[in-house]
Amino acid sequence: MAAQGFAEGQSVNRPPLFDSEDYNYWKTRMEFFLQGYDYQLWTIIKEGDLVVLNPREEWTDNDRRMLSQNNKPKNLISCALTRREFNRISACKSAKEMWDKLKLTYEGTNKVKETRIDILVTQYEKFQMMTGETITQMYSRFTDITNGLAGLGKMYNTGDMVRKILRSLPSQWTPKVTAIEEANDLTIMSLEKLIGSLMAHEINMERLSESSSKKKFTNAFKVITAPSSYSSSSENAGSEDSDVDDVLSKLQKILKKKKKNGSRWIQKKEKKEKEPVCYECRNLDI
Repeated sequence: MAAQGFAEGQSVNRPPLFDSEDYNYWKTRMEFFLQGYDYQLWTIIKEGDLVVLNPREEWTDNDRRMLSQNNKPKNLISCALTRREFNRISACKSAKEMWDKLKLTYEGTNKVKETRIDILVTQYEKFQMMTGETITQMYSRFTDITNGLAGLGKMYNTGDMVRKILRSLPSQWTPKVTAIEEANDLTIMSLEKLIGSLMAHEINMERLSESSSKKKFTNAFKVITAPSSYSSSSENAGSEDSDVDDVLSKLQKILKKKKKNGSRWIQKKEKKEKEPVCYECRNLDI
């Protein structure tokens, strides 16, 4: 695991590793790495190599620096690929050619790209929060879709995404959705602010649900364990609630008493069945 984590490039000096899985994720990270490492290298990848006009025998020190600069992005891309992926681009002559070949391999032609966009757009339009899903889980699924679209060149503005998330929430969230819409301008509201507000409301909903469940549980056991004294105890309900442990203790005592009485009844029945009976009059044989 440690070796894998190191190979993954969790360092500002190592490019992220690409092993043929999740190309859009790697491409985005690689762009950030190259732009932060040396923006000129990213320019070479997007626009092509720097051109040396002088013939080889007349190269100057500046010409050699330009050639060295052309090879740096090639080296970085090679270091970011597994052996299998490197074999795909090993014959390429420039960093731009290497980058474009990887892009064509994993994003396909424009027609394939449009098909993938259509699939993700459909997922975006039909997106809904699932039953039992938390806000964090829902937002993670949402960002997977929007990031995939962004990697293919399809972008939604922040206001559209904010409204989409609010529309995806189930009916029990309606009061909170209404409050957010009335208190904020959705066209300028950030996704971070929206998700933070929804997560805070989710925590409050869970707390209130737990409190309500505990109260119902306690009241139910009060009725079972102390029906005769319920009226007197209800007078003090405002000042003091019975602990669940006390309720369970009382319930256990009642269950033990019922079990003991049941055992006595069974013993009497067995004793009666063992007494001799006259088969003519069906009375006890005295």
